[in-house]
Amino acid sequence: MVFEPSRSIAEVHGLLTEKLRGFFAGAGKTRAVLGLSGGIDSALVAALAVDALGPDNVHGILMPSEFSSKGSVDDSLALAQNLGIDTDTVPIGAIYRKAMEEMAGFFEGAGWSVAQENLQARIRGAILMTWSNRFDALLLNTSNKSELFMGYGTLYGDLCGAVMVIADLYKLQVYELSRYINTLHGREIIPAAILEKAPSAELHPGQKDSDSLPPYDQLDPVLHALCEEELSPDEVVARGTDRALVERIVRLKNAAAFKAMQIPQVLTVGSHAVVPPFKQV
Repeated sequence: MVFEPSRSIAEVHGLLTEKLRGFFAGAGKTRAVLGLSGGIDSALVAALAVDALGPDNVHGILMPSEFSSKGSVDDSLALAQNLGIDTDTVPIGAIYRKAMEEMAGFFEGAGWSVAQENLQARIRGAILMTWSNRFDALLLNTSNKSELFMGYGTLYGDLCGAVMVIADLYKLQVYELSRYINTLHGREIIPAAILEKAPSAELHPGQKDSDSLPPYDQLDPVLHALCEEELSPDEVVARGTDRALVERIVRLKNAAAFKAMQIPQVLTVGSHAVVPPFKQV
């Protein structure tokens, strides 16, 4: 997928690490913390942070729940070992169950709710911010541009942090940059298992991103056309894209616009970052 404005992948890597290093210098901080989920986004952010700040200044926190696969935990630990960073593991199951017990009245007579997914994300956000405060570190956000445009993130949960490191990269670009980092270092930094697994927030049994979003190989080109190329939905359809797909993406994008008013600062690599206000189309 083409980076905008026609940057090489090496330039994108250099720009993100340079900006991240400058952000920490400007804030007078040296330590970074992030959640390690076993997914590609947190893996890339961890790798970029190590390239920018050094492994001694990056700390990962694993926060598995009953919905987390063993593979996600193992993959996170393998990533941390490859990067040479320290980690803590704070299971959220007991905290989640206690919160659900105290708020049982909110969920009477209802099946599974997205509120239960968001609660898990907010528990994780609280844990990360506690470590950040306790050890004078800045929390790195791991959301990507595709998710942000679609509203696939939880306010005060996985959208919290001091800075959004990859929020100007679409999901397909996240994969591209992750593979580049492995090539750059001449060894496996980001484990193959992370690169190959189906993306999932793991907030309910068997969850995959594709349950809520169009597949990224369909979503990202449409978002790129609407955002970077500034095409109208009709112009995107005229290129041969299915109208129903375009209309769905536009609907989700507009519905998520309010979240952009509350996201942390974004490290940009182009001129069309996800920053407020969203453009309604």
